[in-house]
Amino acid sequence: MGQGPSSPLAGCLNAVCNGRTGCVAYPDTPLYQVAWVNRYNLDIPVNPAAVTRPDTAEDVAGFVKCAASNNVQVQAKSGGHSYANFGVGGKDGELVIDLKNMQHFSMDTNTWQATIGAGTKLGDVTDRLHKNGKRAMAHGTCPGVGIGGHATIGGLGPSSRMWGSCLDHVMEVEVVTADGKIQRASEKENSDLFFALKGAGASYGVITEFVMKTHPEPGSVVQYSFSLTFGKHADMADVFEQWQTLIGDPDLDRRFGTEIVMHELGLIITATFYGTEDEFKATGIPDKIPKGKISVVIDDWLAVLTQQAQDAALYLSDIRSAFTARSLAFKSDELMSKDGISKMMKYLDDQDRGTLIWFLIFDASGGAIGDVPMNATAYSHRDKVMFCQGYGIGIPTLTQTTKDFMNGLIDTIQGTVPQTLTTYPGYVDPQLGAGAQQSYWGPNLDALGRIKSQWDPKDMFHNPQSVAPLTLNARQESSAASSINKRLLRIL
Repeated sequence: MGQGPSSPLAGCLNAVCNGRTGCVAYPDTPLYQVAWVNRYNLDIPVNPAAVTRPDTAEDVAGFVKCAASNNVQVQAKSGGHSYANFGVGGKDGELVIDLKNMQHFSMDTNTWQATIGAGTKLGDVTDRLHKNGKRAMAHGTCPGVGIGGHATIGGLGPSSRMWGSCLDHVMEVEVVTADGKIQRASEKENSDLFFALKGAGASYGVITEFVMKTHPEPGSVVQYSFSLTFGKHADMADVFEQWQTLIGDPDLDRRFGTEIVMHELGLIITATFYGTEDEFKATGIPDKIPKGKISVVIDDWLAVLTQQAQDAALYLSDIRSAFTARSLAFKSDELMSKDGISKMMKYLDDQDRGTLIWFLIFDASGGAIGDVPMNATAYSHRDKVMFCQGYGIGIPTLTQTTKDFMNGLIDTIQGTVPQTLTTYPGYVDPQLGAGAQQSYWGPNLDALGRIKSQWDPKDMFHNPQSVAPLTLNARQESSAASSINKRLLRIL
């Protein structure tokens, strides 16, 4: 710490900016916290040494070199919002590189691969894909999220069961690494770094652009919704069990994506089926979910995404607020029992929530996501079929009662399942503490530690839940273990 507008760090950053306005700000800049740091979760403090807004990859490289020469750690922000607040608050005195100005876009109409600037928000990605050949890709429903964070952590959305996660669309990236070099990474070039960037990107560099495969926009789309309001949550247990049974089916049609949301007044189920109404009926899904509202959208992909964004705005938006967030992930053999569902619903009815604005969201996963081997990318939740996210929002401030309610809710759900549940870093859980990395990256964590040691041994790209380099002892132990395994294989 101790960095300020007259410090060596500031002198270096200012030199990179070369007199450009809007390029860098320091804690004494007017409206620094509001206009520059711009926290999404107001309950998590973030006090960076400076916030930079590069225009080019060369700017990013210059800023990274400034940080390295002044022993300052770095976190990137891809122009949108994240309830992680630069990785669960980061550490005071870090340098933030905000990529909001990196908006370039192009489409190769031979390969239909799109090159997308890392500061582009998902809403703009959708529009630009549509205007450049009516193309599409899998991503989340919140238009204010930046592609840079989304496509490097996983990126789950309604079409992910059909097309895979957002990161599964990434074919190549341009990235600035800890040595300040501008690199390319793909399956053929710097493949170990590429593996790590696809699932744990914030720990390894600052991606400045993505090259991503795309799909033709779907034609007919069926949208489904069902809601129950003003009843006890205990009375909704059967509906939840019916929905969970449906999404737990290993043969569930991949064209179907759905989520269920519980809130103060009841329950909402939304779903999207990528096909015609007749095709939807032929799957048998309508007979396995409550009779709800069905609308059919013919060849209007933007209308579908707008509706999904509106549904998401019921519980997530661009409005800054103070909130608590928890999450869990479930494999098919970890889904809740009938008794477990009843316990969860009873908890929702009985506990003091401390707020009227809270949500418990369950998303269906699986499908195409599981086609990719677990060790092909850093993303380690390819065996999950359901995710749970809990939010408690403070009005006007977040109380300990609301935090206790949400912690108790997640503990209640965990208590209904014999196995210890993990979670996905895109649904960041600040309460995980020392177990965060294992929960997020599980079987890929050792490989990620080794790659971190090679590409960022001084842990420049850091937040409290990021991947850490392996210690020297750990590397030696790993090398010894590898040597022993090779000898055993020769013996066998």
